[in-house]
Amino acid sequence: MTKNKAIVLENVTKSVEIGESGKTMEILHDISLEAEKGEFLSIIGASGSGKTSLLHCMSGLSIPTKGQVTILDVHPYELRASKIAAFRRTKIGFIFQAYNLLPALPAFENIVLPLRLAGKKIDKQEILSLLDQLKFHADITSFVDALSGGEQQKIAIARVLVANCEVVFADEPTGALDSVSGKIVFDLLRYLANQGVCVIMVTHDIELAANTDRAIIMKDGQLVHSISKPFATQLFEAMSEETRPA
Repeated sequence: MTKNKAIVLENVTKSVEIGESGKTMEILHDISLEAEKGEFLSIIGASGSGKTSLLHCMSGLSIPTKGQVTILDVHPYELRASKIAAFRRTKIGFIFQAYNLLPALPAFENIVLPLRLAGKKIDKQEILSLLDQLKFHADITSFVDALSGGEQQKIAIARVLVANCEVVFADEPTGALDSVSGKIVFDLLRYLANQGVCVIMVTHDIELAANTDRAIIMKDGQLVHSISKPFATQLFEAMSEETRPA
């Protein structure tokens, strides 16, 4: 793995069990992919195409059935549970589609929890400035269950942005946001990539994907297109080809 590679997937396959029958279904099929430090990569495709499953395998959250994943020269699935948890906490940020916030903690404590766990310094003013930039309007002492979906998403995004990770995975990071807030989040992810962070984003928004460095298109658990410096028209056409009857 060269010094510029952040992520390398080699022949990754993922199967899951179906109910209690013991049967399995392959949801990712022999995917090989590389992403560089400082690259902003988007993953698009129809619902059920395997985008989130791929993101989970890439990020150390879900063990592939076959194949090899390398993140920053580390093989995460070969680490002990405590080691992989520490590695994810210090090197990897993940913006979950379901937010994954802790309801027992107020908004501010949800943001700083990874910093506390990693023993990193907490700069409250920096966090407040970031929340202001994200146009977060709720009380930071409010418990997250009292917040709207959009405000919860901003907390989840802020939690990753303050952690200074080297790789950021984002699963539909703008999905719960209005267009103005969505653009702010996208611009922040672009800023991270410009600073050398590898950003990998799953999105349904073709216009956003067209503003990333590279877009990959998935269909039925396979990587079917990889387009560098994409245009929206290219992506729409490629997506249309994949949904057109044979």
